[in-house]
Amino acid sequence: MAGDNRGLRAQVRTKDGWAVTHAVVTVADMTGQQVSRAQADTEGVVRTGPLPAGRYTAIVSAIGFAPTASTARVGPAGAAELGTVVLTRQAGADLPLPGPWTIDPAHSSVMVTVRHLGLSSIHGRFGEFGGRIDVAEPIERSRVTAEIKAATIDTANSIRDEHLRSADFLDVERFPLITYSGRQVVPAGGDRWTVRGELSLKDVRRPVELDLSYLGIGPDPWGGFRAAFRARTELRREDFAMVYNQILSAGIGAIGATLRVTLDLQAVRGERLPSG
Repeated sequence: MAGDNRGLRAQVRTKDGWAVTHAVVTVADMTGQQVSRAQADTEGVVRTGPLPAGRYTAIVSAIGFAPTASTARVGPAGAAELGTVVLTRQAGADLPLPGPWTIDPAHSSVMVTVRHLGLSSIHGRFGEFGGRIDVAEPIERSRVTAEIKAATIDTANSIRDEHLRSADFLDVERFPLITYSGRQVVPAGGDRWTVRGELSLKDVRRPVELDLSYLGIGPDPWGGFRAAFRARTELRREDFAMVYNQILSAGIGAIGATLRVTLDLQAVRGERLPSG
């Protein structure tokens, strides 16, 4: 049908030629009044509905990219073609190159914080962990996998650590590994991203989102490249069957219900860490 081709059409790409699937085109008339708005499909193609003949301003925007504006002329048939619109990243660090990146435990940390007695906080860290980040093109299709040895929890108190390893909490004899699998990366503005994935802790698997900050990339002394990230999330203990809590006479739980998890990660480009 002739009407299928009406409206304004654009194909939104990065400077490397990849589709920007979360791009949005906003169309305004010459008075500045918005008359149409449409989002890109999985190929980065945006199509609006039919428009009256005339001149319009088309603004193409996407989280993490600098917007662009151009003039579109809609003919009597109600159609206009912007062609390929190239978006550039907003100010921030260059993204890691596509391919595998191996997490370096010697230069990374996995920290957990929980409130104690409703007053101060207890901080712990896991001593042994590893993982991999597979950077894809486009970046939204990247993957993250990680494993943590549950028994390596360390809060600087041996009695408390043994209790945390028990069935009341981590139950490390039955479930020695904590695993995370991230399957989608969503732009959140600037150098921030949301990683959507699944956490397996004990015998429970639940969706968990990571608030990820990308800190940049640079060479290392061994001739390779490293990228740095910081990720944060919050977990409810009851969601992972860690419901033990000592109740004090005042009615205050000894241990808070929420765990704050912070990961400071350094990853090396490639499938293995450098020797030495």
